[in-house]
Amino acid sequence: MKNIISTLALLLAFMLPAYSQVDKEQFALAISKADEANIEKLKAYIWKRKSDVSIDGQVKLTTITEFSFDDQGKLQAKVVDAESSVKQKPGVRGRVQQNAAEDKAEYVQKALELSMAYTFMTKGQLLDFFSKASVSEKDGKLEAIAENVYVQGDKLTIWVDKKTNLYTKKVFSSLLGKDPIDGEINFEKFSSGVNHGTTTIINMPAQKMRIDAKNQDYSQRIN
Repeated sequence: MKNIISTLALLLAFMLPAYSQVDKEQFALAISKADEANIEKLKAYIWKRKSDVSIDGQVKLTTITEFSFDDQGKLQAKVVDAESSVKQKPGVRGRVQQNAAEDKAEYVQKALELSMAYTFMTKGQLLDFFSKASVSEKDGKLEAIAENVYVQGDKLTIWVDKKTNLYTKKVFSSLLGKDPIDGEINFEKFSSGVNHGTTTIINMPAQKMRIDAKNQDYSQRIN
């Protein structure tokens, strides 16, 4: 009898990882399918993102970026407004200040672009993520965590509503050049059920910078 129990236990030990892997693949395909269908619906919208850039805790720059999908289905971003709270200095100091401001603006733009890469993932990127991820379930949500998603050492955690297979939140840590960067992306649904990003927080400690971004003014395109 003991031998039978031991044999069954051994069989289960070999079988459980296989079942777990199948479940993970099924989750990945289901989430990828739901995300793809949701993106198709989101293509009917245009929206704006307001980004407040803080340095040492004080807002120094606010930008407004407009988003829309082009005819090829690619997401396009266009900065339509920018306002700085920093007063322009005169003469040479002003030119030095302007150069420094342009460098900061470029750094901010790269940080926002990086956050978008974690926000909108292709089917291939999503399936690759889940192939590396550990998946658990709690309170009706699936939590998937993986490292080395885009670059060596980065980490991404995704929370998904199990009923809809749509994102509720993403948290990432990565590198911007050699600088550490981390961010949080939150999602909500319209009454129509279309899932969309709402807020993004990005921390860039090497530059003592933080971005608080909010997507707003969603409207359906008129063809």
